Amino acid sequence: MDKTNAMRMLDKHKVNYKIYEYEQLTNGEEIAIRLGENPNQVFKTLVTVAKSGQHYVFMLPVNQELDLKKAALAVKEKSVEMVKSKELLPLTGYIHGGCSPIGMKKQFKTVIHKTASEFPKIIFSGGRIGLQVEMPLAALLQVVPVVQADIILEKRG
Repeated sequence: MDKTNAMRMLDKHKVNYKIYEYEQLTNGEEIAIRLGENPNQVFKTLVTVAKSGQHYVFMLPVNQELDLKKAALAVKEKSVEMVKSKELLPLTGYIHGGCSPIGMKKQFKTVIHKTASEFPKIIFSGGRIGLQVEMPLAALLQVVPVVQADIILEKRG
């Protein structure tokens, strides 16, 4: 298997991780089901741009939606919006659906939903579609400076 930037970065920092490979699926919840894992501990990685022009990365459970207002508050910005798909590869080195918080071209401030610390391990993209990595949050923190915050949209209902 070819190593991704994320895997090379984890190896460089001597972080233990487990990988999962699977055939391409349509969404994160399907990935969690295929892996036999709780969707609340399988995280998607979203890249945003603020009104200031700064970019931010947000990690949240695959079965949740990013609350853009809470996200902006978490990074002390007036507002943030999703980066357009065509801008993702030149900005991060990753494509939509395969974006990892580890090994981007430039390290952006990264915020993970506060529930991540409730699990002994979290799972997120390993840097390409069909590849996930699993590790404790503490291991991720050895590689990427991540802060925790409430960034998900409250479900109405």
